[in-house]
Amino acid sequence: MSAFTDRQAKVAKAPPLRGFEHIQRYWDPANNLWTAKILPGEFFVTTYDETITTVLGSCISACIRDTALGYGGMNHFMLPEDNSVGNNSWLNGADGLSTRYGSYAMESLINELMKLGAKRERLEVKIFGGGKILPAMSDVGAKNIAFAKGFLKLEGFRIAAEDVGEVYPRRVVYFPKTGRVMLKRLRALDADAIASRETQYRKAIVQKPSDDDVELFN
Repeated sequence: MSAFTDRQAKVAKAPPLRGFEHIQRYWDPANNLWTAKILPGEFFVTTYDETITTVLGSCISACIRDTALGYGGMNHFMLPEDNSVGNNSWLNGADGLSTRYGSYAMESLINELMKLGAKRERLEVKIFGGGKILPAMSDVGAKNIAFAKGFLKLEGFRIAAEDVGEVYPRRVVYFPKTGRVMLKRLRALDADAIASRETQYRKAIVQKPSDDDVELFN
């Protein structure tokens, strides 16, 4: 059996953590690791040496890990309402849906890490996305960036690295064990397909019930 096959067979025996069985995982020969691919509205947490990847247009992904344990995860979210950036509805409480959904995406990721033994003071946070990928689109990406930064500041987290805004989609590959991030800025040709997917996603979350509140715990 080749070294590649040995490595793949060994890592393949590690199942996803409970609650993340629905996330697609595939073998990435370029990095010689298993990779979890998350879609809009999903998040994934791992204790293994594997990567997490997603493609972002105007959505935001937060990559968060405990630097001592090497446990980490990534989310992929967008606020459902398309209000102006100046009216930060999460901070002023005017838009309950944005508050519930945006907070849920961030708190779910942080809470899952803390359940595994992560400590708030050891969490390293990096954020990506929020691009205005089509000129005709409203700048919902800017609102997503403002929400993510506002949430993290209010919760006392420092942003260790970021690549946000601008006018292009991004592919992000995150290595929770080390905190390494590989980021590729995608061509404008990819923007139409990503924007179409995100439009459908926004319509879906507007209709999503808001009865799944999450609170951070210490």
